[in-house]
Amino acid sequence: MPIHTPQRVARSLTRFGRPPPIRKPLKRDWRTRLPIPHVNIIGREYSPNRLEDYYYSSVQDNAMYMTYIHEAGPRPPPRQIRLTHDPTNPYSKFRQNPPVGGSQRGKLPPPPDTPENVIRLEKIVLHSFMKQAIASRSNLLGLIMAMRALTGETEKGAGRHKVGGVQVVYGKKSVGGWIRPNIPVGVKVELKGTPMYDFLAHLVEFVLPRLKDFPGIILPPAGASENSPSAVSGVVSMGLEPAAMAFFPQIEVNVDAYPKTYGMHIHFVTNATGVGAENRARALLSAFQLPFTRR
Repeated sequence: MPIHTPQRVARSLTRFGRPPPIRKPLKRDWRTRLPIPHVNIIGREYSPNRLEDYYYSSVQDNAMYMTYIHEAGPRPPPRQIRLTHDPTNPYSKFRQNPPVGGSQRGKLPPPPDTPENVIRLEKIVLHSFMKQAIASRSNLLGLIMAMRALTGETEKGAGRHKVGGVQVVYGKKSVGGWIRPNIPVGVKVELKGTPMYDFLAHLVEFVLPRLKDFPGIILPPAGASENSPSAVSGVVSMGLEPAAMAFFPQIEVNVDAYPKTYGMHIHFVTNATGVGAENRARALLSAFQLPFTRR
């Protein structure tokens, strides 16, 4: 049995509750003067996501049943479409060679249904345009703060190197004489994974039910073409007015911290492709309680 002398007890009490001594000093960032850890710190989720579990437990099987297209046999090979120029001709080898008959994107059928390509939500893109940013880019600060609070996304946040955070959108060409190249005109955010489902939950549970004059996402007319580029893209888009931003919990807790509220466009990007892709995307979003209406 070890003998605890008073000197040994006092030495153990002085060490209790103290961190171990750092034998190797940490390097510091020359910009922020903050210490840089020896290892890469990656933030991970500490609790399961409710909407994500709901998709894999209920929505995925129902979506496959609703969007399944039975095919009796193998598909015939695609029809060969003549090109504009001869690809073997060395004079037109590197020339743009579009097919005769225009783009066939709106005529391609969806891929065969398998358990691996069930309709799913890949990302949500938010973007907001601000005309005052053309006169002074400092006018974007309030919008950037609101988007960061709304989405919780920062560039390479929590060690996730693929996260772009809130990105400033610049003009690509002159439009109307006031949008010019390389002039900031707004911001955009891409949400994937858990932040995407969190934003969707806040949208359908806190924001949309409190909008008095929101009938739902407007559907195209019944006779609209299903071969248009938007119908085969698998993307559902909607817009929110500036007053709707104040209903998000992240903004509502301190609305006075922002100079004003801002409107935004929301694009729900799915993995659906081919004819009828947008209808399958709407069926998926309706399972997450997004309302649709037809005028």
